[in-house]
Amino acid sequence: MSDIVCLGIDPGLARVGYGAVAQSGFKLRALNYGCIETSPDLSFTERLLKIYDAMQEQITICKPDLVSIERLFFGRNTTTAEYVYQARGAVMLLVAQNHLPIVEPKPNQIKMALCGTGDAVKSQVQGMVQRFLALDEVPKPDDTADALAAAVTGLALKFSS
Repeated sequence: MSDIVCLGIDPGLARVGYGAVAQSGFKLRALNYGCIETSPDLSFTERLLKIYDAMQEQITICKPDLVSIERLFFGRNTTTAEYVYQARGAVMLLVAQNHLPIVEPKPNQIKMALCGTGDAVKSQVQGMVQRFLALDEVPKPDDTADALAAAVTGLALKFSS
């Protein structure tokens, strides 16, 4: 049985977390993870291009079978939301250009998949990421742990459908 690899993405403009998780049977392992950071000194389009290029590099390195991009939820800050949605759109275009299936879990689905409750707090989710992937510590920054959580959820959702 060959591994199935899911690339999880926690979208943003300043930081995009990514994490590739391989599943073999019931065993999960982190292949590669980190965070792409863009400087506010760059123009908006230069930041999008940096995200696009860095995510293409991760797709090339990780060779995912599917991609899991967390759906966004914003309360009142519509200006921030606009930029983040555009960054998310650039990543989704890249995924489409690479002909990869996509899963888009909501934050409460990620919490449910990892912690068994949609009301889990961030520290609980991060602790479960560490435990599920047998990592020595919780991945930092938070965006990285969130991306790994999205990848684990993506694998769970892919097999439940």
